[in-house]
Amino acid sequence: MFLVHSSIPSVRGETYIRRAVARDAKRLTRLVRGSRAYEGQYAAMVADYRVGPDYIENNLAFVAVDSEEVTGRVLGFYSLVVMASELDLLFVQDGMQGGGIGRRLVEHMKCEARAAGLERVRVVVHPPAEGFYLRVGALPVGTVSANPPAVAWDRPEMEFPIL
Repeated sequence: MFLVHSSIPSVRGETYIRRAVARDAKRLTRLVRGSRAYEGQYAAMVADYRVGPDYIENNLAFVAVDSEEVTGRVLGFYSLVVMASELDLLFVQDGMQGGGIGRRLVEHMKCEARAAGLERVRVVVHPPAEGFYLRVGALPVGTVSANPPAVAWDRPEMEFPIL
């Protein structure tokens, strides 16, 4: 069972969460590559990153948009890899951070994980986002070592308990 659509109020109007579709791929790729969280020393990690249609079709990917229409502006998204029990991606547009979209995406992800029968969801955290993940209920479980050249820094490893 998948939650196909839910809405949340936002400061700028209504925000909807819907299943990502293949034609979202370019917009999601732009969101990842354009994120200010990946500037400077972190830029190499996402410079060539691509969210492809196949990735969207093979994982539970959901987008937060500003309209019920498929063409609504993408405000953020997440991807849950069920087989690995891992939150692989979670991004919110730079100008939309702090308005509750990330928190709502995490809550949505937990519902999807529960529906998929997962007991916990692992996430390897981008260091600047560690505080966000702690605030939304992720628990520290370790550290993932650097893997140069793409990832030249250690990253916190966390888990969301799915109750």
